Amino acid sequence: MRPPRTSPQPVPKPVRWVASSKDDLSAFPNDVKTRVGGALWDAQIGLKSSTAKPLKGFGHAGVLEVVVDFDGNTFRTVYTVRFSKAVYVLHAFQKKSRRAIATPKGELDLIGARLARAREDYEAWLKGR
Repeated sequence: MRPPRTSPQPVPKPVRWVASSKDDLSAFPNDVKTRVGGALWDAQIGLKSSTAKPLKGFGHAGVLEVVVDFDGNTFRTVYTVRFSKAVYVLHAFQKKSRRAIATPKGELDLIGARLARAREDYEAWLKGR
């Protein structure tokens, strides 16, 4: 008798970290890291987490943001699924301003620069595989 068929498990894409994003995320409270980790896992297996929203200002670049409110603070993690074989975490930070909801321009500029670095890293990584 044959074993029952099971659907194949998706092979997760690796997560690659740009600049200080891994250290920055590691400094977040455990509850925040758990929620962000769930969203990253979804991205690794080709799903979009319900907690991830497209980051405005990046068009169709596949740049997503997870916003977690915890203990009176707001934590944001930005990643991209633009590349077919890897998920890149671009930035993780605690939002300081209580007045505005929008991501500050300085943070958006940093994310844009890190997206360019991710693109360069991805191309080099593919060549080295």
